[in-house]
Amino acid sequence: AKGVRTIDYMGHIKMMAAVQPYLSGAISKTVNMPSDSTVEDIEEAYIEAWRLGLKAVAIYRDGCKRTQPLSTGAETATAKAIANGEMPARRKLEDTRESVTHKFSVAGHEGYITVGLYPDNRQPGEIFITLGKAGSTLAGFADSFATAISFSLQHGVELRFLVDKFTHVRFEPSGFTGNPDIPMAKSIIDYVFRWLAQEFLPEEHRPAAGLQSNGTGEFEADDEKKANLAEQERAVFVAQADAPPCSDCGEIMVRNGACYACVNCGATSGCS
Repeated sequence: AKGVRTIDYMGHIKMMAAVQPYLSGAISKTVNMPSDSTVEDIEEAYIEAWRLGLKAVAIYRDGCKRTQPLSTGAETATAKAIANGEMPARRKLEDTRESVTHKFSVAGHEGYITVGLYPDNRQPGEIFITLGKAGSTLAGFADSFATAISFSLQHGVELRFLVDKFTHVRFEPSGFTGNPDIPMAKSIIDYVFRWLAQEFLPEEHRPAAGLQSNGTGEFEADDEKKANLAEQERAVFVAQADAPPCSDCGEIMVRNGACYACVNCGATSGCS
C-alpha cells in the first residue's frame, strides 16, 4: 500500500511493446492499474497499446473484484487494527490452575476430558482430550484438536459458538455413552461439546437436541419427561445409525423400511 518501487502501468505496456515485434502472437501479460484509475486513464492505456503495436492487452484495476489473489491493503488494515488495540489478546491461565476431569465412553471407546478453568469466572480456558493408547492416530488428532480449541478459548472465542459448531458432528465411533445426561452421541467430538455445554453454559445456550440436566446428573424434568426425551433421542439415533448421506443434497438420511429416505429433499435410496 505504501510501496514506492512499483512499475507504472504504462511501463507494463512499453515493456510488452519492446518484445512484441519478436513474437508471432499476442503477449499474455496483465497491465495492473491502481484503484484510483479513471475511465480516461484506461482509455489512454488501450490507445497507447494500439499505437505501440500490441496485438492484445488485458487491464486489471486494483480492487475492481470482490476477491483477488493479491491485495495491497490487507496488511495495512491488520496493522491498523493492532495499533487500535482491536486484535484479540491471548489470556493465558495461571501456571497453577483449577481443573475438572471427566471420564466418558462412546460406543465402548473410553477417554478423559480435562478442562482448565479461569480463577475469576471458572470458565474453560483450555481442554485436553485423552483417548485410548498414546501414540495412536485418533489420540493424536484429539490432542491436536483440543490444543486448537484451547487457543481459541484463550483468544476470546465464546464457548457457546464452539458448542454450536461442533455438537452433532457425526463420525465413528458413535453410540451409547452410559451418561444419563447424554445417553447417545454421534461422535466423540459431539459428546465433548455437549458435555462442555452442560457443565459451563446456561441452559438457554445449550444445544437444542439432547437431554438437559441441572449439573448434578439429576434431571430437572419429571421422570416421565426424562423417559420421553431419552426415547426420542434413541429413536433418532437408531433411525440414522448407519444411514448414508443423501446423494442429492448431502443430508444424512433416515431408515425407511429396507432403504433410506432424505427428510431434507425427499430423495430415497430405492424405496418409494
